[in-house]
Amino acid sequence: MDPEILRSSFAVVERRAEFAVKYFYSHLFRHHPDVRELFPLDFPQDMERQRDRLFAALTYVMERLGDPALPDYLRDLGRDHRKYLAEPDHYAAVGTSLIAAFTMVAGTSWSAEVEKAWVEAYGAIANVMLQGAWESQQAGEPSWWDAEVVSRTRHGEDLAVLTLRPERRLRYSPGQYVSVNTPQLPGIWRPYSLGNAPRADHTVDLHISRVEDGVLSTALVRRTREGDVLRLGAPGGGMTLRTPVERPLTFVAAGTGWAPVKALLQQLDKTHEARLFLVARDTSYLYDRSAVEGLQARLPLLSATFITPAPGRPKAQATERLLTALGNRAGWERHDVYLAGPPRLVEEIGAELPGLGTPAERIFHDLLAPTAEDRTRPLGTAEWLLDRPQPSWHNPASRAPDG
Repeated sequence: MDPEILRSSFAVVERRAEFAVKYFYSHLFRHHPDVRELFPLDFPQDMERQRDRLFAALTYVMERLGDPALPDYLRDLGRDHRKYLAEPDHYAAVGTSLIAAFTMVAGTSWSAEVEKAWVEAYGAIANVMLQGAWESQQAGEPSWWDAEVVSRTRHGEDLAVLTLRPERRLRYSPGQYVSVNTPQLPGIWRPYSLGNAPRADHTVDLHISRVEDGVLSTALVRRTREGDVLRLGAPGGGMTLRTPVERPLTFVAAGTGWAPVKALLQQLDKTHEARLFLVARDTSYLYDRSAVEGLQARLPLLSATFITPAPGRPKAQATERLLTALGNRAGWERHDVYLAGPPRLVEEIGAELPGLGTPAERIFHDLLAPTAEDRTRPLGTAEWLLDRPQPSWHNPASRAPDG
């Protein structure tokens, strides 16, 4: 398995990622129709997101070939895939279709040597994921945790905090997230951070912000009631506390990125020196001030700064104000920094911090796929894609703006 062959061939495929991923799923569903049951049938926009996540996962792996942490990531991924009821035969089917898609889009750059490298690489990846799934099963973990909604608090029309009581204890670390599903929307899962450190009653909080046209977030915010049962996938994510007590911390939380930061803060004691920057698109989204005040009362060395746009200004101004506030603070070379919020904002702030003095290896955040739920490129059909009548498979008149 040659990493350079994998990276260079993937770079060729990546230039036609849209076609590659659509071809992959079309090939998979054509030749293995039973696998189709693992994916939501009624929500084309969800299949669109699934395509994006596949390529995001492949990119993540390609960027980390040789990284000693990669096997742990893959084991966690296999553990998480138990919620889809994925079996070894499904992994084999996915591998066959992935190679078929890469062969199709790579053209003359594809060779027997390249195919051999990819077959070996996919086999290794699948084996580690299956090992993670097997270890999870041997440890007695369920495929998912059923959890009853015991409390529901609305903050305006588009934000809610749900408190759940899992039927079986959910073991996790503050800062981690779980995938969430409602049985009314089979196959649709979204990652949400757990908004509290473990409690004696084993309940957990989810902070849900409704996304326009988002199928699951709308159901969770507007239609979920006390007594309903949701499903939770295996806890994951690496934004857990790893800072020695003598080192100060900075937390930056935007929107419902407050949830994992709140859980991390609950883990601190009065000896920790910490500062919090809580960012929201407007004042109505600063929904948990009382919790911040409670934490400040318990943690005397915690300072908090609330940041929103000026009245009537666009929400992007909040990022500008945050950057200004960060630039006005000192001591960044001493701090560990934890970031949570929309991926684009996390990326932007993470890129600025080394310039302020924070070492890159002391900036922590999870690498979550974007959760925007309003992308609506058409799904298409396997028959049209695999047996397309013209070499040009796109219809320019109907192609969505984001390509």
